[in-house]
Amino acid sequence: MNIAIRKMIKSDIIEFPIEFLKQGGHNKSEALFQKYFQEQEEGSRKLFIATVDNKIAGYATLLPQDLFGAFKGRNIPIIVDFNVLEKYQKHGVGTTILNYIEDNVKKYSSEICLGVGLHYGYGSAQRMYIKRGYIPDGSGVWFQDERLEQYAKCINDDELILYLSKKL
Repeated sequence: MNIAIRKMIKSDIIEFPIEFLKQGGHNKSEALFQKYFQEQEEGSRKLFIATVDNKIAGYATLLPQDLFGAFKGRNIPIIVDFNVLEKYQKHGVGTTILNYIEDNVKKYSSEICLGVGLHYGYGSAQRMYIKRGYIPDGSGVWFQDERLEQYAKCINDDELILYLSKKL
């Protein structure tokens, strides 16, 4: 497998939603990728697109700091929306994306953070982050961009997350 990382290009706006639709499950809209592309062009968000033999395989976005969660206002870069298409999972694509991002971030920050979902669909991501040295920040579980109080009711969906960080 020839894995490469590049910036987002306009054709990705259409290709990613098609690929996510093919694999079923969570839909990713063309509007989302249009927004990401626009933010990349404006410089408010960095996009890292992984390709395998010149075909899109996954992506991650990086914001200069957390806007809503546990790291809000702390000027720590945060990885947001990290996905590898199912047919490319367990082939080093996610590791390649993370290596690339971490190598770039360590040029200007000594720390990086992210939030990971808690349901079993995130099991592989949870394991990967822990193996790479990401640790929970200690603020507990977050739900819909707010820290979840002890014993509070919630829904075990993509909005239920744990924040992790890593020293670079």
